Amino acid sequence: MKKLLLLCLCLVSNWVQAQFTVVHNVNGYTPTRAGDIERFSTLVIKDGKVVKIGNSETIKQYPQSTTIDGKGLTMLPGLIDAHGHVIGLGENLSRLDLRQAKSVAEVGESLKVYAKENPSGWLIGRGWDQTKWSPNKFPTAHDLDKYVSDRPVVLTRVDGHAIWVNSKAMQLAHITQHTMSPEGGEIIRFANQYPSGIFIDKAEQLVLHKVPKRSSTQLNNALDTAANHLLSLGITSVHDAGIDKETWQLYKRRAQRHSMPLRIYAMLSASDPDLEEMLKAGIVKEQTDYLTIRSIKIYADGALGSRGAALLKDYKDRPGHKGLMLEQQSALESLIRLSVKHGFSAHTHAIGDRANRIVLDSYQNVFKHTGGQLLRNRIEHAQIVDLQDIPRFKQLKIIPSMQPVHATSDMHMAEDRLRDSQLTGAYAWQTFLKHNIRVAAGSDFPVELANPFDGLYAAVTRMDKAQKPKKGWRNQERLTKQQALNAFTLDAAYAAFQEFKLGSLEHGKWADFILIDRDYFTVENAQIFDIKVEQTWIAGKQKYKRN
Repeated sequence: MKKLLLLCLCLVSNWVQAQFTVVHNVNGYTPTRAGDIERFSTLVIKDGKVVKIGNSETIKQYPQSTTIDGKGLTMLPGLIDAHGHVIGLGENLSRLDLRQAKSVAEVGESLKVYAKENPSGWLIGRGWDQTKWSPNKFPTAHDLDKYVSDRPVVLTRVDGHAIWVNSKAMQLAHITQHTMSPEGGEIIRFANQYPSGIFIDKAEQLVLHKVPKRSSTQLNNALDTAANHLLSLGITSVHDAGIDKETWQLYKRRAQRHSMPLRIYAMLSASDPDLEEMLKAGIVKEQTDYLTIRSIKIYADGALGSRGAALLKDYKDRPGHKGLMLEQQSALESLIRLSVKHGFSAHTHAIGDRANRIVLDSYQNVFKHTGGQLLRNRIEHAQIVDLQDIPRFKQLKIIPSMQPVHATSDMHMAEDRLRDSQLTGAYAWQTFLKHNIRVAAGSDFPVELANPFDGLYAAVTRMDKAQKPKKGWRNQERLTKQQALNAFTLDAAYAAFQEFKLGSLEHGKWADFILIDRDYFTVENAQIFDIKVEQTWIAGKQKYKRN
């Protein structure tokens, strides 16, 4: 009887041991909630979660486990992009990409080729940036008509805050010289007042409402296409910055079927007509943390590149113009109150210093009369902030959700648009940290490329990929490698109430990790953006392996 009991105990012990997975022979780094970086060579996983990290001796404690040789690769926690647009990225990957176009002519030639490859329907593209062209000015509908005039064309600017359309698109949308610009938007016009073909911010909808809606199949494909791309870049979790009702329904369906391809913390779009219906349905917090919906995304102003960012003083290159507030303060306060009332966090897009101040004032007023200060509310971008307003983020417990690549993409354009006095609080990551304010980092894909190592490189160097300017643009705001990694891991997790589940490889957290081809902490700064992801794992399961 004793022998039988011992045999049973041994079998149970072996079965329990077999449930463990041990990844060994890795060069591991993880930030910790204590604020340091911990080194390890072995990771022990059970039921998709971290049991412990250790050294080469640790593997001996689990003799019957499933073992995986990490082959000396560097392991980091899965990276979190705190601001992206998932469906937009998925659609972009199958649409006309104009990011590399250096002139109107290059756009036109690409459009002609794309039109032949897609012989019917609207022609949709994104990525043009007139600030990189010579001459540096907005193009017109006539420029597009030279290449495609018989089908409607809508090309979104790289930042998403302006569209460039041809005459056919304006005709189908019934746009004439009598069409008025909506509040919070601008139709760029010729001297004779006829629309030029450029529609900024809320004026975009005058044309976009005519574009055929996406099908359910197209939405599913966009999600999967985006996810495959993000996983290949080492991103295991995304904060999706503004989803409509269709996407809300899609995510919930996929979560119920356990078919979400990566972790998504989604913000409901405040501009969706069904916002209140979605808020009344309550917070979504899926048990395996693949889907969380507990915030709304509000837009306060436009973007710097299209001169829609709302400034306290005039644009240097457009006297008399201070940008656009998409919502006035009373409307912002109403939306924040609505969010707080339902227990949702309010995440507000604000780029210009005037917009940031008005948004901070709005939060302050709502907190004073309604509460909600502990909801980890955020300002998305916080790009140009008056130095007097930076301490207010700490006072009001507002998290700046910032995108390091914006600084290196925008630096030349920002110097054209703004005076030096306006740039003192621009892309001011280190200044925020010195005020003990957590910074959550992201990319704002598809506005920028989604690769988080581009963001880590920009954060650490403040240089473009040609390593210019030599010491970095306004280099006092550079981050250390540890600060940058924290912003893409633990601090991004904190900004989503997930710091006890994600963001580091500590006991009890999900085993989300990546294996990369070189050591992030010892590689030269100039090589950070060249780092390649070899494997991506979520909850102890491999989701991507480089061929």
